[in-house]
Amino acid sequence: MKKILLIVLAVLVAAGLVGFMVYKQQSGYTKVLTAKVVRQDLATVVSGTGQIKPKTYVNVGATSFGRITRFYVKEGEMVKKGQTVASIENVQQAANVAGQQAAISAAKTDIASYIAAEKTAEANVEHAKADLVQKQLDWQRAQDLYKEGILAKQDYDAKKAAYDTDVASVDQAVAQLNQAKANTDSARGHMQTQVANLRVNQDLLDKTVALAPFDGIVTNMPMREGETVVTGIQNSEGSTLMTLADMSVITAEVKVDETDIVNIKLGQSAEVTVDALPGKVFKGHVTLVGDQALLRSTGMATSQSTTGTEEAKDFKVVVTLDEPSNDLRPGLSTTAKITTAHTANTLSLPIQALVMHTPESDSKGKVEAASTPAAKPVPQQGVYIVEKDSKGKLRAKFVAVTTGITGATDIEITGGLKEGDEIVSGPFKTLRGLKNGSLLKRDTAKPATPAGDKS
Repeated sequence: MKKILLIVLAVLVAAGLVGFMVYKQQSGYTKVLTAKVVRQDLATVVSGTGQIKPKTYVNVGATSFGRITRFYVKEGEMVKKGQTVASIENVQQAANVAGQQAAISAAKTDIASYIAAEKTAEANVEHAKADLVQKQLDWQRAQDLYKEGILAKQDYDAKKAAYDTDVASVDQAVAQLNQAKANTDSARGHMQTQVANLRVNQDLLDKTVALAPFDGIVTNMPMREGETVVTGIQNSEGSTLMTLADMSVITAEVKVDETDIVNIKLGQSAEVTVDALPGKVFKGHVTLVGDQALLRSTGMATSQSTTGTEEAKDFKVVVTLDEPSNDLRPGLSTTAKITTAHTANTLSLPIQALVMHTPESDSKGKVEAASTPAAKPVPQQGVYIVEKDSKGKLRAKFVAVTTGITGATDIEITGGLKEGDEIVSGPFKTLRGLKNGSLLKRDTAKPATPAGDKS
């Protein structure tokens, strides 16, 4: 039994010695996570949320007062330009058109009769002129015979009277012809008035039928058959029959945080996703960048707000989809990811590896003897690289770097490092307290998997 106790005691002493040696060996070392400087494509992406909107849409308003007799389309239905979409009661308008058409037909009949009278008057003029020619010859012969004493005075007077009568008959026939022409012109004028009135009444009748102004989709129908619509201010209650949207050009209207709007420019590419269509990504480009800030709480432009409260603001950005889909509907919730910068095959490292380092005093803590106080050290942006000292131990060395664009998790390095350099990437608390020249030990432990994540 005593022998067993001695063996156990010896094992414990040996384990203690091993643990102590390990502790002594690791004391003064800082466990860190490391990463390599690599080359990759980087892109800066700005996100915004909003909804799908057609570039062109119109509220088809009532142009005539009356009761809706029929809707020829349903909400969500595609329509073609010129297609009849609704009708309003039109008894009075149709009656006015029919009455005007009848009046025009009567006017045409009157014109035809006046033209016939005109022709008759023209014939009477020609007949009177022919009689006048004959009477003029008879009167000239009578004058010669009378001068020669052959014709009696009574016969001479009769010939003269017949000639004078025919002259008057010609004048009368010409006057009747002019009157017939005047009647014809008057009838034509009255008919033009009737035609103009017909156009007015036909227009009123046409306004009882609503036509689609372009190819599109019916997105809203606030009225029902049998309800009465009124003409009035656009979008007012009771004046809108339906809303049509031209879905040939579809946009995603999103709101972008004020801190990101300065990076967004026209023409930048974007990827648009729609909540109702998971897994689908629509390509697009920025076509409008709003110039007025919108209050996040109300959506009202700051120029219209009367309050002086400071709150978060957004800007409107419109992304036009390159290839619209028939699955899209106005009002669907959407997210647009806009690429504001892109660099190919550039040096990069994890964002969390960047630290702000203040140059320390020299190892002896000496201070300049000048009469003026020393300048305050300026913090520098950089990273800690991992390098071996003369004894082969890993140490942290601060290196100042210059950076470029920022991706989702990585940042571009434009100076200070080269490809393959090993840098300290974490943990964050360790990085905050790390000093230049600190002893390092790579943490090779596998990160813990979050609960419920079995991937």
